[in-house]
Amino acid sequence: MQVIQSTYVVTLRDYPEEIPAKERIAAETRYAQALEKQLGGAEQVAAALDTMHSLEESPPEVVSPGDLTLLKAWGKASAAAKQAGFRDLGKAMGRILKCSWCEGGVY
Repeated sequence: MQVIQSTYVVTLRDYPEEIPAKERIAAETRYAQALEKQLGGAEQVAAALDTMHSLEESPPEVVSPGDLTLLKAWGKASAAAKQAGFRDLGKAMGRILKCSWCEGGVY
């Protein structure tokens, strides 16, 4: 088993049970790789997730122009990542790939 140090986790959720673990892991990996390519690396994905989490709890008047730029970049990266993640899943297309920020740890 390969241990990967990560600051975030990608998880395919609500998928049909018949999808083999190998295909699920491949979809999660494609999603993470696309996010990292769009945003500049794993650290940037984690930083973006942290900022997104902070913005969820902030009043709209405290959102900065930089935050708005990040929101736009996240939307673009997320769309590309979903397309990459679902590429070979066929009938599981309507399912959810979720990216979660982690506070350190090995996953």
